[in-house]
Amino acid sequence: MKSLKLIGLAFGASIALSSAAFAQDVSIAVAGPMTGGESAFGRQMKNGAEMAVADINAAGGVNGKKLALSIEDDACDPKQARSVAEKIAGAKMPFVAGHYCSSSSIPASEAYADGNVLQITPASTNPLFTERKLWNVARVCGRDDQQGLIAAQYIAKNFKGKNIAILNDKTTYGKGLADETKKALNKAGVTEKMYESYNKGDKDFNAIVSRLKRDNIDLVYVGGYHQESGLILRQMRDQGLKTVLMAGDALADKEYASITGPAGEGTLFTFGPDPRNKPTAKKIVDAFKAKNIDPEGYTLYTYAAMQVWSQAAKKAGTTDAKKVMEAMKAGKWDTVIGPIEYDAKGDIKQIDYVVYKWDAKGGYTEIKGSGT
Repeated sequence: MKSLKLIGLAFGASIALSSAAFAQDVSIAVAGPMTGGESAFGRQMKNGAEMAVADINAAGGVNGKKLALSIEDDACDPKQARSVAEKIAGAKMPFVAGHYCSSSSIPASEAYADGNVLQITPASTNPLFTERKLWNVARVCGRDDQQGLIAAQYIAKNFKGKNIAILNDKTTYGKGLADETKKALNKAGVTEKMYESYNKGDKDFNAIVSRLKRDNIDLVYVGGYHQESGLILRQMRDQGLKTVLMAGDALADKEYASITGPAGEGTLFTFGPDPRNKPTAKKIVDAFKAKNIDPEGYTLYTYAAMQVWSQAAKKAGTTDAKKVMEAMKAGKWDTVIGPIEYDAKGDIKQIDYVVYKWDAKGGYTEIKGSGT
């Protein structure tokens, strides 16, 4: 009996020690659409965050502590995103990489600010995210007023004298991007022949397609996500329209090609120069490929968000969100997508958008000379 007691005490002590070790971990989060229509991008974010945390921990962690990653689902729903943010703040996590949809990042950021959580979005491009003078927000991607300008310049140059239509899905991201593109187009002397909206989640676009056909639209710019963009493209082709479809960075996932099939050939979209091709990314890209993961879209952006935070936390010597943000804005950070520096708002100083074209095989390539 005595030996059993000793074994029990030893087992209890080992549990206590492991619990104490676990308690020393720093819990952080990645938050995005793990379910729902944009789950392809949630998958990208999850892949990027998991790989980054594993690599940071393998290199010794942050300030002597290992990172523990919490994966949170907002389904790109603003209310759910706010609940996720309150949960993360309540758990006293100092950092979150998220969210994907601007309509999620913006309301969530207020809860994070109140809860002392630093937020770096890998993907939310609406300018409002960093325009509200919140202390805790930053991004590793560009803004809609920047990619809208590149889209407008491309359209004005390559579709001069053609009939242009602009559509938006009424979301913070979609309408914001469509409006920025329209503004830049109008400034360049191009007036769209049609401006129309639809609801995110719609499946039947035949009424809109009929209008495109009636107005002989040569190019339709879609401010919206890949699911609806793919359906619009397919329904245009079903009605015999050869109209070119162009959109923003929400088309940067192979799921778009699975929706359109070969009909997606010729679709245009704006996105940053493919980070998979950057010398700074080669080692990480190879590691992803060894796991049979294609680090497309915002995978490497999420990895970079984790890198920026961890490097700034080491520089600050603490994970306190406000001190880490001060260090972030004062420094220059080496990341998988290249060096990153911040302005006072939390926007990156290194901005570069280009235009891509989808091919019939379900891949996309950069159109040379289409960027800034």
